[in-house]
Amino acid sequence: MAPERESTRERTPAGATAAPRPQRARLDQPRAPKRRILPEWDPEAFGRLSEKIARFIGTGRFLVWMTVVIIVWVLWNVSAPRHLRFDEFPFIFLTLALSLQASYAAPLILLAQNRQDDRDRVNLEQDRKQNERSIADTEYLTREIAALRMGLGEVATRDWIRSELQDLVRELEEKRQQDGEVPYPAELPGRPEPPERRQQRPVRDTDDR
Repeated sequence: MAPERESTRERTPAGATAAPRPQRARLDQPRAPKRRILPEWDPEAFGRLSEKIARFIGTGRFLVWMTVVIIVWVLWNVSAPRHLRFDEFPFIFLTLALSLQASYAAPLILLAQNRQDDRDRVNLEQDRKQNERSIADTEYLTREIAALRMGLGEVATRDWIRSELQDLVRELEEKRQQDGEVPYPAELPGRPEPPERRQQRPVRDTDDR
């Protein structure tokens, strides 16, 4: 009994001198967001923006505007008064601006191309799956049509039945000619009429005569 009491005392400290238990992170509660030094952005929104910029750079409008800006820049720094010139010959500031524009344009174009490659890959995968389903459906329909043709080949058609009946009548005619027998003796002249046909014949009224 004594060891059990000591263990309970160790597990449940009491009093003012008891050390507080460390609080553990609970699994049912989300963690607090950590502070980041670098700024955060939406990759999808950044990718869409890069595609727009790349499309604009690849148009003739961008080339025209860039040519106009360069011409105005050079003319202003050549013909304007000296105290108003901000980039004299050899136009170092213009060279720096064009270098920065090229250095930013190349990664943006590459990013847009990568996104387009990803879309093309997804489209190709979907087309491949669609082609596989189409081929499977075509093979299934081909097998079904072949089975229907085989089944229709065994079905008696109207022409086949007519030809079989004609052959049967021809055989009966040939057999009658060989045996010299009449197949319908009741219809011969001078033969008494059977009583069944007499009862079915309508009775004539003697008063009409």
